[in-house]
Amino acid sequence: MSDHRPQLDQVLRLVHDVLGAEVAGVFLHGSAVLGGLRPDSDLDVFVVARRRMTDRERRNLLHGLLGISGRGARNGEPGRPVELVVVAQGDVRPWRYPPRCEFLYGEWLRERFERGEVPAPEAMPDLAPLITMVLLGDTPLFGPSPARLLDPVPHDDLRRAIVAGVPELLADLASDTRNVLLTLARVWATLATGTVTSKDAAASWALDRLPDRHRPVLARARSLYLGGRDSLAEPSDSEVPAGESWDGEMQAVRAHVDVVVRAIEQLAERDER
Repeated sequence: MSDHRPQLDQVLRLVHDVLGAEVAGVFLHGSAVLGGLRPDSDLDVFVVARRRMTDRERRNLLHGLLGISGRGARNGEPGRPVELVVVAQGDVRPWRYPPRCEFLYGEWLRERFERGEVPAPEAMPDLAPLITMVLLGDTPLFGPSPARLLDPVPHDDLRRAIVAGVPELLADLASDTRNVLLTLARVWATLATGTVTSKDAAASWALDRLPDRHRPVLARARSLYLGGRDSLAEPSDSEVPAGESWDGEMQAVRAHVDVVVRAIEQLAERDER
């Protein structure tokens, strides 16, 4: 954790400055605890507060994160993107579906936030897999083990939450191809095994189950995620980073996605019976 500890310390100080004694627990999750951070991985932080946030607290937390996360980092060099979620303990324990999220910050929302938008509380089905990962990772940055603050998510709620997110993923296929491919692989693996794993582990699981002709695009996405050399990428003078352009590959990508989505739908239908 040493390479990103200074940035995590900044996040922790900010959370305590804004919420004070209302912070019940702060937990690291995601890639940092499920297989290790990759070159483009976010720092995923989950905060359990003792009560719901005020509008002023949301504004102050947002302002601080804009100066800590990604290109806003104040230490002279860009930091890792931070994804930070806040829940009020009473909204997730006892568990109910869909759960309420008090605050969500992610770098993909930066432009909206810089225009003045402030994260608002809302029902968020995606908290089901997120809380599952927090409990699985069991990595407190502050406070007790997450199992003392959070209830486990029933499998039925985990299943319907990740299946409900598939249409939104598909809408981003052209603009965020690598992440969509890896996330669909994780949805498939989670439905089949009942366990949430890292994206690269889920991709390895899926690669073992795909027909040969549908493996290359996922193998490429996994290689890029791990920071390895992309053997399919051609040298380019464009602004798109080498290996990140999927031009000319989208027919194969869509064919692969069709296979994975069918597998997801079959598993979802099985679980509903």
